[in-house]
Amino acid sequence: MSSHAHAAQAPENHDRIESADGGLWASILRILKLLWRPELAKWRPVMAVAVVLTLAASVLEVISPLVMGHAINQVVPQGAGGGFAVAALWLTYGLILRFAAAGLPQARDWLFAPVSQDAQRVASVDAFGHALGLSLNFHQTRRTGALNRVIERGAGAIDYLIRFLAFNIGPTLIRLVLASIALGVAYDYRLALIAVATIVLYVICTVVITEWRVRQRRKMNEADTHFRATSVDILTNFETVKSFAAETRETARFDKAMGDYNVHYVDTMRSMYVLNTVQALVMNLGLLAVMVLSALNVIEGRMQIGDLTAVMLMLLSLYAPLNILGWAWREIKQGAVDLEKLHGLLAMVPEVEDVPDAKVLSKPQGRVTFEDVSFNHEGRSVGVQNISFDVPAGGKIAFVGTSGAGKSTLLKLLFRFYDTDGGRVLVDGQDVRTVTQESLRAALGLVPQDVVLFNDTIRANIAYARPGATEEEIRDAARGAQLLDFIESQPDGWNTRVGERGLKLSGGEKQRVGIARVVLADPAILVLDEATSALDSATEAAVQDALEAASAGRTTLMVAHRLSTVISADEIIVLEAGRVIERGNHAALLAKGGKYADMWQRQARSTDAALALT
Repeated sequence: MSSHAHAAQAPENHDRIESADGGLWASILRILKLLWRPELAKWRPVMAVAVVLTLAASVLEVISPLVMGHAINQVVPQGAGGGFAVAALWLTYGLILRFAAAGLPQARDWLFAPVSQDAQRVASVDAFGHALGLSLNFHQTRRTGALNRVIERGAGAIDYLIRFLAFNIGPTLIRLVLASIALGVAYDYRLALIAVATIVLYVICTVVITEWRVRQRRKMNEADTHFRATSVDILTNFETVKSFAAETRETARFDKAMGDYNVHYVDTMRSMYVLNTVQALVMNLGLLAVMVLSALNVIEGRMQIGDLTAVMLMLLSLYAPLNILGWAWREIKQGAVDLEKLHGLLAMVPEVEDVPDAKVLSKPQGRVTFEDVSFNHEGRSVGVQNISFDVPAGGKIAFVGTSGAGKSTLLKLLFRFYDTDGGRVLVDGQDVRTVTQESLRAALGLVPQDVVLFNDTIRANIAYARPGATEEEIRDAARGAQLLDFIESQPDGWNTRVGERGLKLSGGEKQRVGIARVVLADPAILVLDEATSALDSATEAAVQDALEAASAGRTTLMVAHRLSTVISADEIIVLEAGRVIERGNHAALLAKGGKYADMWQRQARSTDAALALT
């Protein structure tokens, strides 16, 4: 695909994960359910203390201005005389209360930090494990970077929603109610009305503008997802990029993706400046109205100068958290969107699931049977049609044919990466749909055309098949794969790191690590998916010897491009356009003079020509 084709794709389609329905209230309910999970039960006392501290801080925020206003009132009527001692005492009380009102939220956040992190961990692990459990088709149609961002943003949204809803919006509403009561009862009900009206107007303006900003933020996030996924995509495939000298082209694709993100980022930031200006205008108009009314009340003798100070302090403490209301509301709304996406991922059902009464495939012998199996890939016209064969335990069968004939599809059906459209796949006489996927795949060992390794040591990659294996068992597996001499010749030996996807190893070395891994797993059924087709002749011969040793005593299913590797098969099935056109052993198929014989002769001529050139 060209870079132009890449750029033309809509970024929002890259993750293809639908958001869960429900909006903000559904997100709040999801968080409450998460916090009530058994895994977080140890934090419930901390949660209760955090709620108490939040309520206490809200009460103190309202009381402290009243106390300080009273302190000033003690001084003003008596001038510089004896009222100072009383005023100083009240002022001290007021300052202590203000300090407590500011300090309690810090103590609450200090207590609550591990709760929030643990909640994010639980949600992330759920999503990560669920994504791993989804079917092969899900992972083949999604970009890794995009999926990772969905999980990251969804987990981060949990912290935002808890922090802003429980510890910002909630306390602000409580303070508004308490402050309105205090203003109305202690001073003038009109002050309470002005304060409430100002905050209502402030909230309305904030919500309206922020809703507009959320739409912009959503576009920015889509561009961000596309940008990050593009970056991961290019870096993951850097070897292909270099081999096609496409550095400039891919840099331009990265530039285009980042440019799109930057445009949306600028729009989002500019909308924030509009929001801040409107918020400042509403807040200052409200303060002006309150101060004018309070000043009139002082002039007319209904309030004292200390009361004016108390009203001012109370409103400033009330308005202070509102300064971040727009940002908080946007984060809350965006958090709800991100959490919906995360729960959309969690709501996805694997295309292939264990049936409720699935049995464990215990002590598999290795007999494999396909009974009139048919299957079509989504969006493809050719699959496999009416395939039947039976491989006894310890037998060997090979599938050959042109590319796209359906050879690898048969192996995926055996692994139950897909379910058949018709017919049955059986292992030891049991339909693979009636046994657990875990036990089925434990009975199967796959050596693919391109063995992909973890960026870890050779020991870790071989032991991945059976983490509890002993050192001697791992050595035996490496020896069986003809890999032991290579490992011991390396400066770091077993601790040699293989690089990203095993790129520090040659093709033959990677294949033999894959074979060693399968040997260590000790499966009843060995599956070889063109395991030597990407290797040169000398390396192929060494790997083929290792495969022959690995397949001894095991049922073996082979997909092969090079026919020289299938001569020893008990039966060879020739596929074309998803159908069986020939079957038999090597000698019988050559004698028949059909498709297989023609393929054999063409490969023999190619080999002879290659030898003539050497």
